[in-house]
Amino acid sequence: MNKLITAAAILAAAMGSTSVARAADVEVIHWWTSGGEQAAVSVFAREFDALGGDKWVDTAIAGGENARAATLQRILGGDPPGAAQFNPGRQYEELISGGQLLDLTDLATKENWATVIRPASISAACLVDGHWWCVPVNIHSWNWAWASIPAFKKAGVELPTSFDDFLAKAPKLKEAGIIPFAIGGESWQINGAFGVIQTAMLGLDKRQALLKDKDMSIAEGPDMTKVFEEFRAFKQFSDDGSANRNWNDTTNLIVTDQAGIQIMGDWARGEFGVAGKKPGVDYACLALPVDHPTVSTGGDIFLFPKNKDAAVEAAQLKLASMMISPRVQALFNNAKGSMPVRDDVDMSLADDCMKKGLEIIKDPKNIAEDAGRWLSNDTTGQMNDLIAQFWSDDTMTVADAQAKYVDILKAAD
Repeated sequence: MNKLITAAAILAAAMGSTSVARAADVEVIHWWTSGGEQAAVSVFAREFDALGGDKWVDTAIAGGENARAATLQRILGGDPPGAAQFNPGRQYEELISGGQLLDLTDLATKENWATVIRPASISAACLVDGHWWCVPVNIHSWNWAWASIPAFKKAGVELPTSFDDFLAKAPKLKEAGIIPFAIGGESWQINGAFGVIQTAMLGLDKRQALLKDKDMSIAEGPDMTKVFEEFRAFKQFSDDGSANRNWNDTTNLIVTDQAGIQIMGDWARGEFGVAGKKPGVDYACLALPVDHPTVSTGGDIFLFPKNKDAAVEAAQLKLASMMISPRVQALFNNAKGSMPVRDDVDMSLADDCMKKGLEIIKDPKNIAEDAGRWLSNDTTGQMNDLIAQFWSDDTMTVADAQAKYVDILKAAD
């Protein structure tokens, strides 16, 4: 009888152990759908599956706003995914306050995230009130102009050293049958380009005073008037096909030497990589002005909604650990076009553009904190709409656009 009891107890213990350690599917929602983005996210999927047991289940939804909305709907509806991509900032603050995210603090403490992740502003997006609620996976910067080297050679002009210099050279590009300035029609693309020009013209101190501190003397002043005037000057050098074009098709105009420059974040570098193009030969990554370059510290984070299944929770923690590991950071960011969030990774595969970004970011004085840390989704959406309207509607005056910009900042929460 005792032997039967003992055998039953051993079997039960073994079954319990198997239950805890069983494999789980981890559904990951993200918006990486372009060629370069798919190459990058496949690194995560491949490396996670290679760990054994648990499986990455891919749910790609085109458009960041659409993917975030789907994630929020799933969480609030009681059917959360295993992980979801967001941008660092205020997009997920209600999920934190509502207790709907898995607390990663024990894992982060064990792996010393607070020390290895840099700069500090990257950690701040996930480290809230002493707890880690997400994992940052890259440093993306908006502050780049991507240039076709053959296009500028065809026009007989050197690469620009500033945005003013580009405007002076743009007529030569146009005369050579090249689209001087490539831009897509989505509002976030247009506002993003506006923000890069704004940073270059205002400088980092005034930019922060404007967007973080809501300094109305800057918003209403002559410096912002010049920003709107400069941005409008770019319009004459764009093409008629821009209205319905997405960002990666716009990047392809640079890749195929049909256009001179595109202002776009460094995720564009992945598109050049997929096309087999080489920096310094086929294209240039320009941080303008070249005598005072800046990078912004945007990027992507992954959060992990709470799940009642212990196996899924264990897999979520395994996925978070893998995403921040030195090996995966190197592989993923080389594919994505972004910079790793830690500086102890093997960067032997880094191309010249990544090396340039890493050199710029070494000096804190060159870092522009992402405006999404300060502005709510609603405020950002209003700015997107305003700048897109200013771009498309030539009847809107600079004075009218600046006045509306001021009103948005005054009402910003």
